[in-house]
Amino acid sequence: MDPALNQRCADIARELTTPALLHRNATEFPDLPALSLLGSADTLTWRQVRDEVAVLSRGLADLGLSSGDRLLIMMSSRPEHWLVDLAAACLGAVPSTVYATLSVDQLRYLARHSHAGIVVLENEEALRKWEPIIADLPELRHVIVVDRDGDDENRIVSLRHVAARGTAAHRADPETFEKTWREVRPEQPVTLLYTSGTTGDPKGVVLTHHNVLYQCVVMQNTIDTPDHADSLAYLPLAHIAERVLGVYNPLYRAGHVTICPDPTQLLAGLVRVRPVSFFGVPRIWEKMVAGVQGQLAAAEPPVQAAVDAARAVATEVYRLREAGQEIPAELAARHAAMDAQILKPLRAKLGMDNMLWAGSGAAPIPVEVLLYLASIGIDVLEVWGMTETTGTATINIPEAFRTGSVGRPNGGMEIRLAPDGEILVRGPLVCAGYLRADGGIDPITDEDGWLATGDVGVLDDAGFLTITDRKKELIINSSGKNISPAQIENLLRAHPLIAQAVAVGDRRPYITALIVLDEEIAPLWARSKGLPTTAVADLAEDPVLRAEIESAVAVANAKLSRPEQVKTFRILPRGWSPESGELTPTLKLRRRIIQDRYADEIGALYQG
Repeated sequence: MDPALNQRCADIARELTTPALLHRNATEFPDLPALSLLGSADTLTWRQVRDEVAVLSRGLADLGLSSGDRLLIMMSSRPEHWLVDLAAACLGAVPSTVYATLSVDQLRYLARHSHAGIVVLENEEALRKWEPIIADLPELRHVIVVDRDGDDENRIVSLRHVAARGTAAHRADPETFEKTWREVRPEQPVTLLYTSGTTGDPKGVVLTHHNVLYQCVVMQNTIDTPDHADSLAYLPLAHIAERVLGVYNPLYRAGHVTICPDPTQLLAGLVRVRPVSFFGVPRIWEKMVAGVQGQLAAAEPPVQAAVDAARAVATEVYRLREAGQEIPAELAARHAAMDAQILKPLRAKLGMDNMLWAGSGAAPIPVEVLLYLASIGIDVLEVWGMTETTGTATINIPEAFRTGSVGRPNGGMEIRLAPDGEILVRGPLVCAGYLRADGGIDPITDEDGWLATGDVGVLDDAGFLTITDRKKELIINSSGKNISPAQIENLLRAHPLIAQAVAVGDRRPYITALIVLDEEIAPLWARSKGLPTTAVADLAEDPVLRAEIESAVAVANAKLSRPEQVKTFRILPRGWSPESGELTPTLKLRRRIIQDRYADEIGALYQG
């Protein structure tokens, strides 16, 4: 972005707060849809959202929540989650969503570290999970349960109870709510998000109203999408991407959010909403490609041939666009015709026919997946950032992108590389800091404002950044060679059968890999091959499937230098998930846990 546009974004975002935007939407766009739940006919307008938020805000204040206090929310994606979150922000309090997959000990740590005075839980089942630690939290004044079956107790109350008290207070004195939200300033915290904790204890990232709304302003001025657009929220609100795209951006653009509470209903949600923009973690896109490939494999030969021809033309156009070259008129006309007749109907089955911008981030995505999606008319453009940078610090946009890179710095952001290749960032998207256990905030930048991200990358001559690895995850083999495990794993995961892969080889003579099968794709593949079993545990030992994985490894190795190549591998008999512990809630690998848990399997790969 040019300096003038950067300044414009800074000027727009300077005085914005989430309560002020909620007030604007309720007064300027009162009857526009704001919040829906997939599968429900009920929709809240912006006026109704603000009315609900006002009532809950007064109810939370009646329980003692005030400016600067922290509030933890452990709830699935549902309208009440949005309403409680916004209600806390209108008080100047700091809501923090925690993952429901966390263990009791992890929840205890977060509650103590945040000094939360109020915890909001979804139901009685969640309450039972918290019961062992409530007595250990003397600062916890109240636990609010949304779906409360029993009667209110001293510390445990229903959300219905909070709303009733808030309604009475707001009717008697509506001016208090107005006065309170107007006192919230842009530099105040708007949310507290705990990192996944791939190594060590989670850190509490403090984001301000200015952080999150500057991100929204930059998005508006970078990606050409309309105001009041429909969007689909499916990631947990503990994820920075959903925080920005599912809460703050719709608030800023007065958009309409449809909540998809069950990730297995994502395709149905996309088809219903047909959003103009969508962010997917890599596994979402990988599964989409596998699904399309499976459908086309079962199609009649003339259909396959027509799609292949259309894909070839779309790929040619994509490559020209990527290179910034003019598209010949004849090619453009042929592409438009084939896209309308063949590819757009295919995208419509995915709910992607209105897509103006599609993004991927949070982890590396195989280039092969990006190219396949581009060949059917879905340009998935990678972004890069972290919770500490309010999501995207760099971004590819339709007018300027490089496949395999994560784009150029977002508006107002600066990027430079340390001598060892570590990426340093500076700018208005860098968070306020990490919450200390005593309630203070530790800055995370050096004296010049630079944040050391822990990611390693390279910059090309046009300023596009490519991530090569995490600084702490580089493998140094027994010969002293530095090797990027992410690059190897990315290539392996390009095969639809492989859901996860971990490259191993630190201080060892060669690289090996642990491979986890995709629990949805593998049984379908086995059935198509006529194998006697479709159970993943059995397929891990099947010689036909192993031969297929060996081919995938060979394809990956052909793109790697000799020290980087996978010499041998082990297919594991079960999948990985946040619940089983190998993945974080944001689906990142917990390498230390994996290497400890599979030490015997890894050791066997280096015997003989």
